[in-house]
Amino acid sequence: MPKPKIYVTRKLPERGLQIIRKHFDMEVWPEYAPPPKKTIIEKAKNVDALATLLSDKIDAEVFNAAPRLKIVSQLAVGFDNIDITEATKRGIYVTNTPEVLTDTTADFAWALLMALARRVVEADKYVRTGQWKVGWHPDMMAGRDIYNATIGVVGAGRIGYAVAKRATGFSMKILFYDVVPRPEIEKDFGAKKVDLDTLLKESDFVSIHVPLMKETQHLINEQKLKLMKKTAYLINNSRGPVVDEKALYKALKEGWIAGAGLDVFEQEPTPADNPLLKLDNVAVAPHISSASIETRSKMGEMVAENLVAFFEGKKPPNLLNADVMKVRQLSKQF
Repeated sequence: MPKPKIYVTRKLPERGLQIIRKHFDMEVWPEYAPPPKKTIIEKAKNVDALATLLSDKIDAEVFNAAPRLKIVSQLAVGFDNIDITEATKRGIYVTNTPEVLTDTTADFAWALLMALARRVVEADKYVRTGQWKVGWHPDMMAGRDIYNATIGVVGAGRIGYAVAKRATGFSMKILFYDVVPRPEIEKDFGAKKVDLDTLLKESDFVSIHVPLMKETQHLINEQKLKLMKKTAYLINNSRGPVVDEKALYKALKEGWIAGAGLDVFEQEPTPADNPLLKLDNVAVAPHISSASIETRSKMGEMVAENLVAFFEGKKPPNLLNADVMKVRQLSKQF
């Protein structure tokens, strides 16, 4: 029996590719940059499966061109790039790679937080550019203490919980905001649930961990930024559009807040002329919060495991659209 055909939109970590190679007739997009959408559409015409990344727009236009497509297996926790409703209507399974990156992403939120508080990026530039002329001075690159400060966690799901867990090691007061009850974070860490405005007013560090959806688009806007302390820092490694970048630039430039750590942007890659990049009180990274070797390798394995389970007639471990199973059952009856 011939193997199912799959198109993989980027070279995945080798551990995942080995599994896919064993079970599938595989073609992989060879370049570092993502394939154009027209290429995905062309390749989707004759495949049974797609393995995708967040930068791939998978919507009705792709599905229309792919009569054989049965499953989209994504290497990411997020899936706002995939039209889940459209996939479900057509009986196409969609999977992701959750949980495995929780601790890695929480670690990176803390990397940004600590880099900001202790001015690590500024200090690195200070040394490299020859500005360090005096051996030591009481005012030299003085930052902010983290211990005993207040952290506000916006979105207290798995990653937000892990961020709060790390805050206990710094004896921090933990506030959190979430539309979902999160009794575990209150019970385990003594965190206090508050409304978003209260969190922004009282926190020394605000760390964002919400998914991107209509309700969270520009959740942090000009009005919200004006509520924050002038000494406070904003950290975002969730999704770029959760923060209004124009408002954030104004807040940083005019001193409404002390600094920001960003691993995500409204447009990715962010343009080189993004004014945020010219500010010294901003630490930035190119969307690498889950980029540890072990985590990315495990994510690749999960992509493969979701695919193999499906083609073995099992429910994929990380199925996003469970209703698709009913749709496929109905289609078999007619």
